[in-house]
Amino acid sequence: MSAFTEAELTYLHGERRLARLATVGPDGTPHVAPVGMWSVDPDSGVVEVTGHAFAATKKFRDVARTHRAAIVVDDVLPPWQPRGVEIRGRAEAVSEPKPAIRIHPERIIAWGLDDGSPGRHGRDVGPGKSDEGGRA
Repeated sequence: MSAFTEAELTYLHGERRLARLATVGPDGTPHVAPVGMWSVDPDSGVVEVTGHAFAATKKFRDVARTHRAAIVVDDVLPPWQPRGVEIRGRAEAVSEPKPAIRIHPERIIAWGLDDGSPGRHGRDVGPGKSDEGGRA
């Protein structure tokens, strides 16, 4: 069963969007980088990020060291309707069959999708988690 709602999956599998991947460097400094090659497995909920010469990137090294990452996929509809999904979680840097970062969601925050309610809506997900709402 996916950790994502139907509205989140529809958004994430819709139009191709640029995403931003956040990791933490060795000195604790946040690192945010745009990524265009990402996908979400609808069954497992795992987010996979790849790219050109990916194993040589700072983001790949950061995840290999910390095992944590977050990704934001968002856009703005006219005249001003921001919408998006943020996914935070445990991450792994895998080398085979191709270098990739796999993010296993632990917290999902969504806004502006289809329910018409204002603000951000977050929840903890994964084994043993069931926080509907609460902090974003």
